[in-house]
Amino acid sequence: MRQIVLDTETTGLNPRAGNRVLEIGCVEMVNRMLTGNNFHRYINPERDSEEGALAVHGLTTQFLADKPTFAEIVEQLRAYIQGAEVIIHNAPFDLGFLDAEFARLKLPSFSEHVSGVIDTLVTAKELHPGKRNSLDALCDRYGVSNAHRKLHGALLDAELLADVYLAMTRGQDSLSMEPEADGSGLDANGEAAPLMPLAPIKLLAASEEELASHEALLAALDKSVRGTCIWRALEAGDEATPAS
Repeated sequence: MRQIVLDTETTGLNPRAGNRVLEIGCVEMVNRMLTGNNFHRYINPERDSEEGALAVHGLTTQFLADKPTFAEIVEQLRAYIQGAEVIIHNAPFDLGFLDAEFARLKLPSFSEHVSGVIDTLVTAKELHPGKRNSLDALCDRYGVSNAHRKLHGALLDAELLADVYLAMTRGQDSLSMEPEADGSGLDANGEAAPLMPLAPIKLLAASEEELASHEALLAALDKSVRGTCIWRALEAGDEATPAS
C-alpha cells in the first residue's frame, strides 16, 4: 500500500479570502515503511502572507519571489500523489486550500486524484477524547522528538506526522501481555486490526501411572476430610458442600 503524508503552509487561514499555498511537503510510505521518496516545493503564492501566518512559517515574500508558482508545479504534484492514500492532520484545512488551487487551474479536486484521505486529527480525537491532539501534543504523547521544530515547515511537519501516524496505528509490536496506554489496535487504514489465528492446541492424555497417582491423592484427601473431597464432588457434578 502506498501512502503519502502531506502538509502545507499557506499565506493565511482562508482560501476564500484569497489566501494561497506557499509550501507543500509530502513523505512517501509503502507498506508502512518510509521510502525517502519525498516531495517538497516552495511556491510563489503571488501575494504577501498575513502577519499571523508569517509568524508561524517565517517564509517571507522576498524568499518566495523566485520560487515557481502553483501552476508550474501542479503536474509534478498530481503525478506524485496519483492513486495514493493521503494522510493529513486536520485534513479539511489543507484540502480546502489544495482544492482552491486546483479549481483555479480548472483541474479536478485534489481528492479525485487519490484513493482516499485519512485525517489523523479525527483518529487522535477518537483515541484520546478530551485531550490536546495538536501535532506537537501527539509528538509528546508518542515520544516523537520535535525539539528541532522552531517554525512550522511543510516537509518537517509531514515527517513528524509520519512518525506519529506509525506510532498511533502500530497496534501490538511486542510479546508483552501488558496493555499499552496508547495502543490503538488499528491497521494502516485506521480500522480494527484482525486477530491472528492461534496455533492448534495439543491435548495430552494422562498415562495409567498418572491416573493411578491422581486416584491415590484423591483417596488421601477423602480420608483427611472424612468424606468426599471437593475434587470428587466436581467430577461427579455434585453441588453439595463437601465435608470439612
